[in-house]
Amino acid sequence: MIYLKLVWAYLKIGLFGFGGGYAMLALIEREIVGPGWITGQMFTDIVAISQMTPGPIGINSATYIGYVAPGASSSALSSPLWGILGSILCTLVVVVPSFILTIYASHFITRHRESAIVKGVFTGLRPVVVGLIASAALLLMNSANFGSTPAEVIPGIIICVAAFCLVYFAKIHPIIVILLAGAAGYIIF
Repeated sequence: MIYLKLVWAYLKIGLFGFGGGYAMLALIEREIVGPGWITGQMFTDIVAISQMTPGPIGINSATYIGYVAPGASSSALSSPLWGILGSILCTLVVVVPSFILTIYASHFITRHRESAIVKGVFTGLRPVVVGLIASAALLLMNSANFGSTPAEVIPGIIICVAAFCLVYFAKIHPIIVILLAGAAGYIIF
């Protein structure tokens, strides 16, 4: 039964998650944290690890959740083999719909690229994707990332704002900013 639930959850993510990984975060969180397969803290950790590993957030989370959810739902499914089966199922289910839709969409867009309707659809989608990414930013502004006491929250916000300013205004390479933020976090916390 857990496999059907996982397939259904990741089928929805694969079909309706567009705009990239950050735009899909709210949908992924609702589908995997809501049923209790993982905690909010684990979700935050998955997002962080997904950014350090190759591949999109959707696929990385599908692989991980597919592995841990069967064991979390039933002790009879705690064997690594059941987890591997879950990983394969979830990864395929999140990738295949997007793959099929991409092939169809590219063919359709190529045929109708000069159409006012197609241009209008893309003009309307741009602000939606920006809104979904902003939603992901707000989703990640939680106590798991910033702490719960002022002594934890204020330095976290300062590091966040400083990182933004260094990348956006000072045009410092993001890898250098990540290393600086890591060092600042290590020193402060």
